Amino acid sequence: MINDDICIIKNTMKIISIIPARYNSKRFPGKLLETIGDESVIEKTYNSVLNTSLFEKVFVATDSLSIKEKILSIGGDVIFTKKNHICGSDRVAEASINLEADIIVNVQADEPFIDKKSLSDLIKIYKDDTKELIGMTSLMSPIKKSNMINNPNIVKVVVDNNNFALYFSRAKIPFNRDEDNRVNYFRHIGVYGFRRKSLIEFSNNGETPLEKSEKIECIRQLEMGRKIKMVKTNISSFSIDEFSDLLKAKKLLN
Repeated sequence: MINDDICIIKNTMKIISIIPARYNSKRFPGKLLETIGDESVIEKTYNSVLNTSLFEKVFVATDSLSIKEKILSIGGDVIFTKKNHICGSDRVAEASINLEADIIVNVQADEPFIDKKSLSDLIKIYKDDTKELIGMTSLMSPIKKSNMINNPNIVKVVVDNNNFALYFSRAKIPFNRDEDNRVNYFRHIGVYGFRRKSLIEFSNNGETPLEKSEKIECIRQLEMGRKIKMVKTNISSFSIDEFSDLLKAKKLLN
């Protein structure tokens, strides 16, 4: 017999975000402390993620005292990492060791315009995945302009019919041999969602050959024989890879 009392089952999935932030970027050193409007790039990214209210906690993981002090000055949470990591997700893995979380979302520190809908759609993949078959997710957005398609600073991704990644590259992929054919191009956006177990496996595996060649960390997951579920977004986010991107960001904000 069913009791008249209503039993409410609470979703206990704990979701946090960790933003890996290093000072010495090869293409644009110190870019995270450059200003956009009245905020530094790292502040803008941190606040963009925090203001979505999608996460129980948001942390910045860094080995830079300057970045640490900047985030602490605005009341943010910082985890100081001591290792020189190959990629951001390795830094996130170290930072997450003593944290309780089921899902960990790595938002690249140079994505100051990341939006709530994109992150919400990414998180929804895990909430719908009741059998816990998906270990890693990421974002992609359509590319229309030819100069962006050919730009090696913009990572492209090709996917299968179920939006699982087939490959990532700085090259123009797919190659449109017959120019009269319609080809869809997608830009990879620097956001990665991990189940805790998948993040640990990813980091413990170490750098892989294609990852090292392309300098694209998520290729490691594919070389490990694992899948990445890509989530399509139409939001026009962009990363700050070089000085010209900073100027573009300032113009966009104004």
